[in-house]
Amino acid sequence: MNSISANLNIMIKACDKASKILIKDFGEIEKLQVSKKGPSDFVTNSDIKTEKIIIEELKKARPNYSILSEENGIEKNKDTDHTWIIDPIDGTTNYLHGIPHFAISIALKFKNEIISGLIFDPIKDEMFYAEKDNGAFLNNQRVKVSQKSQVDECLFATGGKIKNEFDILYRKSGCAALDLAYVACGRYDGYFQYNLNLWDIAAGIILVNEAGGQINEIDLGNKKKIKVIASSSNIATKLRKILDKF
Repeated sequence: MNSISANLNIMIKACDKASKILIKDFGEIEKLQVSKKGPSDFVTNSDIKTEKIIIEELKKARPNYSILSEENGIEKNKDTDHTWIIDPIDGTTNYLHGIPHFAISIALKFKNEIISGLIFDPIKDEMFYAEKDNGAFLNNQRVKVSQKSQVDECLFATGGKIKNEFDILYRKSGCAALDLAYVACGRYDGYFQYNLNLWDIAAGIILVNEAGGQINEIDLGNKKKIKVIASSSNIATKLRKILDKF
């Protein structure tokens, strides 16, 4: 097993505890798909419960760190240099419809840099994580981005509504965090999206970088409407030229 920092270990423990609730609730969501009540309120509660557990666990270990989370917003504490960035359920629409493709995402920002990131898919039991200058991993196995160099051989991911059709093969998974994690481990060759929140992508940024990929420069001071283009280094320039046409 690779050596991990105390902070990443804290993130892993928080994620493990929160994911148990998420998995239990997802079993109920699947049942609610066929009921008149529907799953919307249930998902909202799952989001809030999961985030609450994560924040409680992180605060136990690092009470002075600041926090940015999807549901609670910004919480500035004594240590403003360190900020946890949390998305309790990335891929909420998938979760809402009983589709088992969503993730917990936790990142740690130090000043203006992401130094640790964790993305956990509780249904597939896949934990992606990375730390600055220590590589990217999937369940303790080091991962690297795709080595393909021909765009017509590549598979890309995107999300949300797209007005234009791109002359490349792509799919929409509905989970930005996992899309970036999949780029990091070579399942996707690239990912692009134009209107994201920081908590959707913070952990994915360091995963892609530490896996040897490239990602456009992102101002971590922005919380919303963030543009992301991530890919292997081999096709980064080609992909950006294609996307620049639209």
